[in-house]
Amino acid sequence: MRKKFLQIIACMLTVALLTACGKIESAADLNQEGQPQENQEDSGVYPFTLENYGRKITVNQKPQKVLTLGPNCTELFVALGLRDSIVGTSLANHSRGPLAEYEEAYQDMPQLNYGSATREAVISSGADFIYGLDWEFGDSALDIEELESYGMTVYVNSAVTLKQQYQEILDLGKIFGIEERAEAYVEDQKARIQAVREHIAGKEPVKVLVYDSGNNGVFTCSGTNFESLLIELAGGENLFDDLEEKQWMTVSYEEVLAREPDLILIHDYDSPSVEEKIAEIKANDTLAQLECVKEERFATIPLESVLPGDRMAYTVERLAEAFYPEMGE
Repeated sequence: MRKKFLQIIACMLTVALLTACGKIESAADLNQEGQPQENQEDSGVYPFTLENYGRKITVNQKPQKVLTLGPNCTELFVALGLRDSIVGTSLANHSRGPLAEYEEAYQDMPQLNYGSATREAVISSGADFIYGLDWEFGDSALDIEELESYGMTVYVNSAVTLKQQYQEILDLGKIFGIEERAEAYVEDQKARIQAVREHIAGKEPVKVLVYDSGNNGVFTCSGTNFESLLIELAGGENLFDDLEEKQWMTVSYEEVLAREPDLILIHDYDSPSVEEKIAEIKANDTLAQLECVKEERFATIPLESVLPGDRMAYTVERLAEAFYPEMGE
């Protein structure tokens, strides 16, 4: 079923991708991991200033040692052919591993911290550039101003729209002198997402409950969360799309029952397991009354796949398959 769905999408993409990317890379353009070779000379002119996370950052030269704080940040660097720049990563506990095409590049991936990055580990890393998920900064987490005082340029991954994430990718292209590669990657993402949109046109939206975890309610995402956007692009409707106070929140079991989702989308990461989450849903007296629970209409997605990064198109494709399984038949 999945194979047939992807074959349909692939056929729709052929012309679009050739137009968007301009040319297909030859084997000589790829490194040993199958990723594009970096340019021999930086195409950017340093220094330059960019806007990020409500502030201006100045890039004086091409970064040499990078921390990618968050699995989505790490995989985006690999996808852009910047694996050799990475000297440390974090939040592997929120990952189910890289996409198959990047597995080889992940061999011996340097790990700064298995969970969130610590101040001590970051400061002693020797890094000159940080690309990190916004969870890793502020409050009791890493202090951006302090890190900058140690000579680290900090670029925060904080997109809540496709336009913002595309701009982050283009900014990275400028920072690392790979503008054309970044532009081609963005165009590929746009074409794949558009192909899904055309394929599901006219379908009734599927009401989706995002289930990250359950404890005195369901921990889920709001309408301002990037995941909510991906759900919409795949033909779904976040059950709590109308809540916008913060990106993540806990809602009552009774409110979930009142809104009656068509499907429950479960986040897959280290613990608890998907199987444990399904078991706790079924064991809950309120959630067990839902028709989608009785009929076991569950779907899963790795947590890193719903974070802003390199997987926008991949996630929209996968969610569309889950929302409309009959379309792959």
